[in-house]
Amino acid sequence: MPGPRRDQKGRGGPRRGPKDASRGGARNESRGGARRRSEEGPGNRSRPDERKAPQGEDRSRFIAGRNPAREQLESDASRIEKVLLQKGVTGSLKPMEHLARESRIPVQFVPKAKLDQLVPGVNHQGVVLAVSPIQYLDVDDMLSRIAPNQDDVRNQKPVVVVLDHIQDPHNLGAIVRSCAATGVQGVIIPERGAAPVTAASVKTSAGTLSQVMVARTSSLPQLVEQLKERGYWIAGADGGGETSLTEMDWDRPLALVIGSEEKGMSRAVAKACDYRISIPMDEGVESLNASVAAALLLFQAYLNRVAP
Repeated sequence: MPGPRRDQKGRGGPRRGPKDASRGGARNESRGGARRRSEEGPGNRSRPDERKAPQGEDRSRFIAGRNPAREQLESDASRIEKVLLQKGVTGSLKPMEHLARESRIPVQFVPKAKLDQLVPGVNHQGVVLAVSPIQYLDVDDMLSRIAPNQDDVRNQKPVVVVLDHIQDPHNLGAIVRSCAATGVQGVIIPERGAAPVTAASVKTSAGTLSQVMVARTSSLPQLVEQLKERGYWIAGADGGGETSLTEMDWDRPLALVIGSEEKGMSRAVAKACDYRISIPMDEGVESLNASVAAALLLFQAYLNRVAP
């Protein structure tokens, strides 16, 4: 644990319940006839294949076929968002299901028509993987790249962003774009129950996802304690927060938490915050979009740090 903290601003008063992070603070193919047999040939239909989602699907890229799916599961399961298996052929797909569950990857059993729609024209053999368009990092690896030890954290005063179950991939992309614009090097998201990085996120980020590292954690409360041990102060966006963004001392190593669009920060994370920051607004406006709240807080921190 780092040494005694300089002050306890925002910790003395009674805690308010966590609020919304943005509240002031925060194609089917025809089944008849042969399909492109003369063009594909039997060899091509069974080779590893990775295709983009059809128009209207913005979830991720896809890997189809048993061999390529098995290779991905065994070599780099961290990029896999979910495993889609065809209903009715579960016996022969049991090894694939076992591999996925060993890696704690969600498994869904869906009709063949759904798989045909996701990878049109591909012999998927009853298996499709939804794969992230980016490579996620381990949290320790990411934090060490930003500032390897407590002295570096204390001297560099980095800012990282923690997303507490953001649900909309577009919000995720927009927040990453604001992070890139304000010098934030890392974003941390939950492994489950939150929007992963998708093609929609990449598009909304305007390419900045290549500039900002993204890591995933299995436990946000444990992550908060890990950040504190490294010397970061934890500040959460909260419409009922006792510290206004204009009163906040931004000149410190900081982990900024942005809660989900509907529920805000989870109770355990909100309780662990050193600061809960609100955004002053005129009456009659109940809340801000999570990505808008994140942008306001990030730019406030940025301007306070670069101001002469």
